[in-house]
Amino acid sequence: MCSPEEAALLRLEGVFSDTLTRINSLVLQPLLEAAPEASDPWGRECLQLLQQLQRSSRQLWDVTEESLRSLRERLRRPEAVGLESLLLLRSADRVLQVHLEYIESYTCCVAVQAFQKAAKRRSEYWRGQRKALRQVLSGVSSEGSVGTALLQALRQPLAHHVQQYVLLLLSLGDTIGERHPTRELVIHAAGLFGDLQSFMRQELDQATSTQALWSTLSSRLRDVLCTPARRLLQDSQDIPVTVTPLRAERVLLFDDALVLLQGHNIHTFDLKLVWVDPGQDRCTFYLLTPEEEFSFCSKDPQGLVVWQWKVTQAVCQALRGKKDFPVLGAGLEPSEPPTCRCGAYTFRAEGRFCQATYEGEWYWGRPHGKGTLKWPDGQNHVGDFCQGLEHGFGIRLVPQASEDKFDCYKCHWREGSMCGYGICEYSTSEVYKGYFQKGLRHGFGVLESVPQAPRPLRYTGHWERGQRSGYGVEEDSDRGERYIGMWQADQRHGPGVMVTQAGVCYQGTFQADKMVGPGILLSDDDSLYEGTFTRDLTLLGKGKVTFPNGFTLEGTFGSVSGRGLHTQGVLDTAALPPDPSSTCKRQLGQGVFPVESRWQGVYAPFRDFVRAGCPGDLREALLGFHVQSSRELRRSQEYLCCERTRPEDQAGSMEDLLEELLQHREPEALQQCLRKALSSSLHPLGKLLRTLMLTFQATYAGVGANKHLQGLAQEEVKQHAQELWAAYRGLLQVALQRKGEAPEEDEDAETRDLRVHGLVLPLVLPSFYSELFTLYLLLHEREDSLYSQGITNLSLFPDTKLLEFLDVQKHLWPLKDLTLTTNQRYSLVRDKCFLSATECLQKMITTVDPREKLEVLERTYGEIEATVSRVLGREHKLPMDDLLPLLIYVVSRAQIQHLGAEIHLIRDMMDPLHTGGLYDFLLTALESCYEHIQKEDMRLHRLPSRWSSREPW
Repeated sequence: MCSPEEAALLRLEGVFSDTLTRINSLVLQPLLEAAPEASDPWGRECLQLLQQLQRSSRQLWDVTEESLRSLRERLRRPEAVGLESLLLLRSADRVLQVHLEYIESYTCCVAVQAFQKAAKRRSEYWRGQRKALRQVLSGVSSEGSVGTALLQALRQPLAHHVQQYVLLLLSLGDTIGERHPTRELVIHAAGLFGDLQSFMRQELDQATSTQALWSTLSSRLRDVLCTPARRLLQDSQDIPVTVTPLRAERVLLFDDALVLLQGHNIHTFDLKLVWVDPGQDRCTFYLLTPEEEFSFCSKDPQGLVVWQWKVTQAVCQALRGKKDFPVLGAGLEPSEPPTCRCGAYTFRAEGRFCQATYEGEWYWGRPHGKGTLKWPDGQNHVGDFCQGLEHGFGIRLVPQASEDKFDCYKCHWREGSMCGYGICEYSTSEVYKGYFQKGLRHGFGVLESVPQAPRPLRYTGHWERGQRSGYGVEEDSDRGERYIGMWQADQRHGPGVMVTQAGVCYQGTFQADKMVGPGILLSDDDSLYEGTFTRDLTLLGKGKVTFPNGFTLEGTFGSVSGRGLHTQGVLDTAALPPDPSSTCKRQLGQGVFPVESRWQGVYAPFRDFVRAGCPGDLREALLGFHVQSSRELRRSQEYLCCERTRPEDQAGSMEDLLEELLQHREPEALQQCLRKALSSSLHPLGKLLRTLMLTFQATYAGVGANKHLQGLAQEEVKQHAQELWAAYRGLLQVALQRKGEAPEEDEDAETRDLRVHGLVLPLVLPSFYSELFTLYLLLHEREDSLYSQGITNLSLFPDTKLLEFLDVQKHLWPLKDLTLTTNQRYSLVRDKCFLSATECLQKMITTVDPREKLEVLERTYGEIEATVSRVLGREHKLPMDDLLPLLIYVVSRAQIQHLGAEIHLIRDMMDPLHTGGLYDFLLTALESCYEHIQKEDMRLHRLPSRWSSREPW
C-alpha cells in the first residue's frame, strides 16, 4: 500500500510541473523577447541572465517530470517498487542541486533588476497579463508594479513547492516508522529541503539588499562594482565601523570582496587574500592584505563582533569557492580561514614588485612557499618565497633588448636577492656557475663564453661583489694564453703566472691588468730571461738572458716594428753549462701562491655548511644542486615548474649520510665509505671533489699543461686530499653531535698526515691523475727520452748476452727455465729469462695509486729472488751488488714507458710512513736502474759505489 503522503507528493509534482510550463510561456519567453538589444554590453548581460534562468527552469521541469514518473510507478506497483525508488529519496542531492542552480539564476536577475528593465520594453503587454498571472499566483494585485509581479511569478511557486516537500517528507517519515529501511533516506531528504528553505530566504534577502545598494551609489561606482553574481553581506551604513588608516567613508562587504569607498577612490580587496587578526581587545580587529594593513574599530562592541564574524565567514566562503549551505557560516568545513592559502595578486605599490602578478602560496598576506612572479615586461620568477621575498631556490628570466633573448638565473635566493649557489645563462651565451651574495657574484665561480664568441674566455676562481678578485685562472682561447694568479676589481693585480700555447711561461707582478716590475720568462727551449717586458711578453728594458748552453746576455732590450728584437749589452760565453734542473725544471708559482689559500672559495661553503650543522635547507645553497647535463640546464620550462631533482631524492637524506659515517669508522670500512662518498656527485664530499677537479682541470689542462707548473699542481693535489679529510672529519663531528655523543679529539699533524696519505690521497688521486701525470711527463721528458733510447739499445741483446753485459753472475742465470727446440741456442733466446718478474713489473702502469705501484715493485723483487732461489736450488737472499744488475735486466725487458715520470710521481706522492723502509729502498733501487739505463756508453758502465756491499739487506 502507498501512503497518503506519496499520493500528495504525486499531486504536488504534477501541479508544479504544470506551473513551470505556464510560467515559461507567460513570463520567461516574453521576457526573452522583450530583453534589451544584445548590441550594448548591458543588453548582452541581461539577455544571458534571462537565458540562463530559462535553462535552469527547464532543468527544474525535467527533474520534476522524472520525479513524477517515479511516483506514478510506485503508486501503480506498490508491491514491486519500493519507496527507495522515488527520485526525491534516491537522488535527493541531485534534485537539490537543480533547485540551487535555479535559485542562483533567479537571484542574479533580482540583484541587477533584470526583470524590471526587460519588462519596461513591453509594459502594455505585461499589464494585459495580470489576470493570467493571478490565476497562477496568489497575492498578485492589479495595482502593483509589473516587476514585482514578475518577481512573484518566478519565486512564489518554487517557495511553496519546497515548503510542501518538507511537510510531506516529514509526515512520510512519521508514517513509515523508525525501523523502516528507507527512513534514513526520507529524513535526509526532508533535512536537505528544509535547509533549502533557509538558503532561499538568505539568497533572496542578499539579492534584495544588493539591488537596493546599487541605487544608492553613483553610476561610476555602479559600473565598477556591479556584477550579477556579487552579493552584499554588510554595509557600514547599517552597522557603523571606522577603518584606519584609510579613513573610509563607507565600507561594503561583498561575498567576494571588501570595498572601501573614500571620496572618488575605490579600494577593493579580494577576500581570498584577506587575513583576519582578532586583536587583543574587543573594540578592534585587523585585516591584512598583500599591500595594506588596517584596523576596524567601533564604539559598539556588538556591531564589531558582527563585522568580524561576517568578514571571517565571507573569507572562508570565498576560499571554498562555493556558497555556504544552508546559510553563511553553516558549512561543514572549519569556520576559521587558513593562514596558508593560494591565490593571485597584482602589486600596485612602488617597488621591485610594482605591476608584477604573483600567483602561488601565501601566508598572512605575504608570498610564502611556491609561487610565480610575472612582470609586464616579460620578466618571470618561479620558485620559493618567504615572508614576501624570494627565498630558497628560484628561477628568474629577464628579457633583453634583442628579440627572444633572456638572461636565465637558476639560483638560491635569500631575502629577495641571489645568495648561495646558482647557474646563470646570459643572452650573450655566457654561463656562470658559482656563488652569489646580495645578488652579485661572490665566492667561487666559473664564467665561460661559448667557443664561437668573438673573444672566447673562461674564468675559474674567486669573485667579490660581482668582480673577479682573489686567486683565479683565466684562459684566453683567442690569444692562446692562460693566466694563473691574483685579481682585484676585475683586473689582474698582484703576483701571477702567464702560460702560452707556445710553451712560454712568465712569472711576475701585475697591476691594473698590466705587467709591472721585473719578472721571469722561460721559453720552450729552456732559455731564461730575467727582467722587464711588454704585455705580449716582448723583451723590453733591462734584463738578462741565460741560454741552455750557459751563455748569458745582459743589457737593454727593445724592439722596432718590422725589425725584430734588438739589444745592447754584454754576451758572456765563458760561463760553464748550467745544471739542467736550474732552467728545465724550474718551477713557477710555488711560494708565491700559498697552497692553503688558493681555493678558499671552494672550501668555504662546505665549512659553512658543516659549521651550521649540515641543515637540509642549506644543502643546495652551499653545496650546489645536481644537474645531469648541460641539456637539462636549458630546459627552462621544466625549471619554471620547480620540478628539479633534489639531492635527497637520489642520495638519501642528510641524516642517512651522517648515520652511514657513524657506522663505518673502522679503517677498512671507512675506506669503502669514503670511496662511495667521493664517487657520488650527490654526496657532499663527492660534490666538493668534483669542484676541485674542475679547478684543477681549468689550471693544468690544455694550455696549462706546462712542465714549470708541476710543483704547483703536485702540492695542490696534496692540499685537496688534506681538505677532503678535514671535510670528512667535520661531517663526522656533526653526526656525533646529532647523536648526543662526545666529539672526537683533534688530531695531531702527524696522525693527520698519515690518514691523508694512507687513506684519502689514494682515493682522490685518480680524479687528478690525467693532468698531473701529463705535467710529470713534460718535466722529465729529456731523461725519459734518454731512458727510452737506452731501452732500445738493450732490447737488441739476447737474454744471455744482456745478462753478461750487465755483469750478472752466471750461476744466477735461469737457463734451466728455458725450453729450447733443436734449432735454438741459449745465446739466441730473447725475453724469456726472469719472465715472471718482467710481467709483474709491467703491471705498475695499470694503477694510479702510489702504494699499489710500490706493491708491484715489491712483488717484482720477490719474483726475482724466487727465480734465483729456484736456480740455486735453495732459498737465497740477493746481496745489493747482485740485485741491481738483475733489476736493470727486468726493467729493460719490461720496457715501461715514461718510467722517470712514474718514479718521481711515486716519490712525491708516497706515504711518509714508508720513508726509510722497504718501499723506499726498492724505489731507490729502481731510480738507480733508471739512471743507469740513461747512460749512453753501456759497455763502460760501473755500478755505483753505494751498491758495493755484498751483504744481503
